Amino acid sequence: MVNQPAHPPLLSVVVPVHRVESYLHQCLDSVRTDVPAGDEAAVEIVAVDDASPDRCGELLRAYAAAHPGVRTVHLTRNVGLGPARNAGLDVATGTYVWFVDSDDWLPPGTVPAVLDRLRAHRPDVLLLDHLRVREDGGREVDASSPLLRGVPGVVRLADRPQLLRVQHTAWNKVVRRAFLDELGLRFHAGWYEDIPFSHPLLIGAERISVLDRVCYLYRQGRQGAITSTRSGRHFDAFDQYERLFDWVARRSSDDRLRADLFALMVGHLLVVVGNDHRMDPRLRRAFFHRVARHYRRYLPVGGYPRPAGAAGLKHRLVAGDAYLAYTLLRTAHRAAGRLRGARPVEPAATATATPAAPVPAADLPSDQPTALTGRG
Repeated sequence: MVNQPAHPPLLSVVVPVHRVESYLHQCLDSVRTDVPAGDEAAVEIVAVDDASPDRCGELLRAYAAAHPGVRTVHLTRNVGLGPARNAGLDVATGTYVWFVDSDDWLPPGTVPAVLDRLRAHRPDVLLLDHLRVREDGGREVDASSPLLRGVPGVVRLADRPQLLRVQHTAWNKVVRRAFLDELGLRFHAGWYEDIPFSHPLLIGAERISVLDRVCYLYRQGRQGAITSTRSGRHFDAFDQYERLFDWVARRSSDDRLRADLFALMVGHLLVVVGNDHRMDPRLRRAFFHRVARHYRRYLPVGGYPRPAGAAGLKHRLVAGDAYLAYTLLRTAHRAAGRLRGARPVEPAATATATPAAPVPAADLPSDQPTALTGRG
């Protein structure tokens, strides 16, 4: 650890680091050089070397030695993204904390805008907009970004329930540290660690502020990124959703909230199972059947806002555990896309269509296979 701050800053930016040698300086520079002159004491960077096998540890030591306000933590073994964030959180001293991934970066003007909003609104959670940046440099608006428009002042989730459908990541939220401690939230090990962390922040917050400007550039397609890696570790998503629903069961009796979370879960898991960059075809059947089990386990008694169209049909196939019908639908959809000359694009994990009216549990398909819903 180096460069211990003399006075607590307003904002701690926690940056977990692993196998990002080519991107590390861009990330750190985008934060450090954006701090307004004369306001340097308001921001600290806590970079956590998660036992990175490349030169990241060496680069961090040199960077921290050259720049006041940058602190480093070096872990002796690789623990993964969630526990690495926890390690940074353990030593962060700021009133607010922001988890920034080390392969991403901030556009100019972000840090001053964030500091101004934190001082003006003193929120529990500050939500930020972002752009997806492809490897060819192209930038795309996230499908959930319109949900951030027109949110005035400070609100609660009950006032703006659509905010629950904003991308469920840690990096698009700046969180008041004392509020985080009040909720007792920490990151869990495993992939999809943001799920049981991000949703509870919005559910528990009394003061949510929205900074409707692009404050984060989210790199797409990097080799080694979770969303670009075929692995059995995508099954970790089921454990993370179990943790989320266990937390909600202890903290809330809001049936609408449970229904909305259920719809988000099913939509997200369908994105994972259908994405060739994530799902090994040999694992797709087993993953789909796990989705079906989670569907039946967490299905709200009063139903939920199932989407319309093809997305809603996929929900019905999951309800019936109809893997064969799902594969036929998926194949037909992709063939139609090829005929149109369109390249299939993965939707944002939490982006959903405008929900239809709640679907009562009794209206869902039965377990019995039919010609349309035969099991895989």
